[in-house]
Amino acid sequence: MKPLLLSLLLALATAPAVLAQAPATASTVKTKAKPAGQPSVKAKTTRAAEAAPVAGPTDAVIDAKANALTANMQQNLGLSPQQTEKIRVINRRGVDNVETARVRYRTDPRKLAGVVESISSSRLSAIKDVLTPAQFQKYQRKREEKMGVPNVQGVQGNPAPGLGGGADQ
Repeated sequence: MKPLLLSLLLALATAPAVLAQAPATASTVKTKAKPAGQPSVKAKTTRAAEAAPVAGPTDAVIDAKANALTANMQQNLGLSPQQTEKIRVINRRGVDNVETARVRYRTDPRKLAGVVESISSSRLSAIKDVLTPAQFQKYQRKREEKMGVPNVQGVQGNPAPGLGGGADQ
């Protein structure tokens, strides 16, 4: 599960670098200056537009990221073929939405964080509907370990590591 989360975080972290490499469009800026005691001077300069539209990742890149997430989940959670296909669709939609949000809100990190959180929440809900309770619990445990967010409810009911719990985990 760690490679799954690592690949997701890596994909999300590399998106700004890809966006920075996109070609900028040029815009013309007209200026008018009048030095003291002289006639006005008109000038035209061309500079790169700061708000140029930036293309997002291609469908192939999005599919590759979604497939990597799905393969990792399939391996770690023992997904059935039906679950795998449903999870692949959920992962594809999630990756596509996050990448679209990265492009749309690239200049507003707070808005981007809120949108990504919303996408993550809806993705988690959709995954929960597909997985069995045992699979989802395992998924959540691994996700929380990776994210460093302890689940208070889960922590209260689990024995301390190394003390055993009777059941194979």
